[in-house]
Amino acid sequence: MANSSKKQNWIQDAIKRKGAFTQKAERAGMTVAQAADKWSRRDAKVSKRTKKQANLAKTLRGFKKA
Repeated sequence: MANSSKKQNWIQDAIKRKGAFTQKAERAGMTVAQAADKWSRRDAKVSKRTKKQANLAKTLRGFKKA
């Protein structure tokens, strides 16, 4: 049973720095969606952490439709 509860809370575990990606996007003059699309590309010149945050933002954006 412990394993199934861990699967349900993966989003809370994945978000380490709440609001950090949003602040980065706003400082760059973009929305979160625009920043996620731009910074998740392979050729983007951003840190590894920012790329991970961008990929997570794109993943979580998909849940909003459901």
